[in-house]
Amino acid sequence: MRFAGSLIILAATLCGLSAAQPHPDGTPASPKPNGEGGSRSPNVIVFLSDDQGWGDLSSSGNTDLSTPHIDSLAADGASFDRFYVCPVCSPTRAEFLTGRHHAHSGVYSTSAGGERMDLDETTIADLFRAAGYTTGAFGKWHNGMQYPYHPNGRGFDEFYGFCSGHWGDYYSPMLEHNGRIVQGAGFCIDDFTDKAMGFIEESAAAKKPFLAYLPYNTPHSPMQVPDRFWQRFSERPLRLANEQKPEKPEEITHKRSALAMCENLDWNVGRVLEKIDALGITEKTIIVWFHDNGPNGTRWNGGMKGRKGATDEGGVRSPLYVRWPASITPGTEIPQIASARDLLPTLCDLAGVPAKTAKPLNGTSLAPLLLGKSDPWPDRILINHWKDKISARDQRFRLDHTGALYDIVSDPGQRKAVTAKHPGVVEKLAAVVKAHADAFMADYYKDDRPFVIAHPDSPLTQLPARDAIAHGGIERSNKFPNCSYFRNWKSTSDKITFTARVATTGTYRVDLYYAAKDAGAKCTLAFNDSVLPFEITEAHDVPELGAAHDRHPRAESYVKDFKAISIGEIRLEKGDGKLTLSATEIPGAEAMEFRLLTLERVR
Repeated sequence: MRFAGSLIILAATLCGLSAAQPHPDGTPASPKPNGEGGSRSPNVIVFLSDDQGWGDLSSSGNTDLSTPHIDSLAADGASFDRFYVCPVCSPTRAEFLTGRHHAHSGVYSTSAGGERMDLDETTIADLFRAAGYTTGAFGKWHNGMQYPYHPNGRGFDEFYGFCSGHWGDYYSPMLEHNGRIVQGAGFCIDDFTDKAMGFIEESAAAKKPFLAYLPYNTPHSPMQVPDRFWQRFSERPLRLANEQKPEKPEEITHKRSALAMCENLDWNVGRVLEKIDALGITEKTIIVWFHDNGPNGTRWNGGMKGRKGATDEGGVRSPLYVRWPASITPGTEIPQIASARDLLPTLCDLAGVPAKTAKPLNGTSLAPLLLGKSDPWPDRILINHWKDKISARDQRFRLDHTGALYDIVSDPGQRKAVTAKHPGVVEKLAAVVKAHADAFMADYYKDDRPFVIAHPDSPLTQLPARDAIAHGGIERSNKFPNCSYFRNWKSTSDKITFTARVATTGTYRVDLYYAAKDAGAKCTLAFNDSVLPFEITEAHDVPELGAAHDRHPRAESYVKDFKAISIGEIRLEKGDGKLTLSATEIPGAEAMEFRLLTLERVR
């Protein structure tokens, strides 16, 4: 997915430029507080939660839960009243990582390759690593799996977690560490936090500044949470109900689960705060907390319209708390609108890291607001966009995706349109929406990027069922691809294919992750002229996992304890083609249930 440079510059101007560029009104960008050399080099910890609405914190006014550690970031630092993200997961992550609108970077979906950022994008980790920081990400990546889309290819020295949009079981699941498949240790949020704290401790011991990114995966479903958090919510009455007329009725077990998961997140934030206190680095550590979209269920959200997936206020408003004891006055409240695209230039600005990117940023540095500078702040119009829905927000109004205008200051629930009362505002916001649509919608869904395998900088490539196409009677275990597997492989005319690009000619060992009721299926793996025949010599009939931990019925796929076997070596020549998995003989009920292939270069 590529766009003409003139269109990129146009949309960047509409959405607000980076600290490295002049503001839309022509005023110069704010200077870096530490100068270009970054002499202060504060540590940076960024927390990002998944499917947690603005209202899912006690600091937002929710009296049904308690989040004292997250709340303390606002009390001890700065809070933004109106901070905006995307309606769903991967676009928000991409906008934080690149400082650019997700439509600029090639992200148009949450799975099957559409979650990947284009390879010519520069990430915040690229910039901080170039400035001498050690960088680590711990949790749900959701912006590409195969290197160089992998976190290790996007500037992160260390990665522990998973790359898909959601995961099937949160207890000791199959995860990865720097591209290698590993077994998780206990509840995944606790596990991710443990690994992040280890990274922080090692960086502090080495006296190196660090960027630690914790993109958590809760309260995204499946709704799983340890007993001690669930027990606080399983029976007690909840006081707050959704103030809007809900699109769907409230599901009480889903709501209880989500709130319990939010309290678990808060407990883990508290552990990190304790760790940096113990290491004596609190004063020189910037901490950021925000969410990736609106709530994933019907629950209290400050009376706003919209939830996850919507470009209305409730679908895209997130808290933003920034704490830096050395420089940010406790209790700072910031009313100006801001977006996830602003975080890259802001953190670079605060840390003195040059925000030198190949493409123009769409965010602007919020450092002057955080540091209490009194310079005039430019008027801004922010675009919220997902698929075919585009809305625009200025400091007072939101023009929704249908063209109706709402005064959010007096009507956060978007109950009464004021379109006729403010024709000038409608015209101004509609022009920005049209320019954005004209620049990006024609090619928004166009994607001819293959899955890259056998990259020279990565010894191992993962090819999950999520990224494959099934042919014939083969079925996905769930309509959501992320952690799904393929089943019902009953015919030799059926096959599974990956649209692939081999980046390096070589010989590769292939491991297969499978389940099978019967042994004996004879299969082949082929790429252009290379063919690897193999046989399923051992049955591996195992049940689905995950239901035992669910607090509420799930929509996503269950998973299995898939067996990993080596099926041999294959010679791959550099170039494009179809990687095809097929069966030549099926003596039993089906060939296999397929979860994953890995390719490891051996010579």
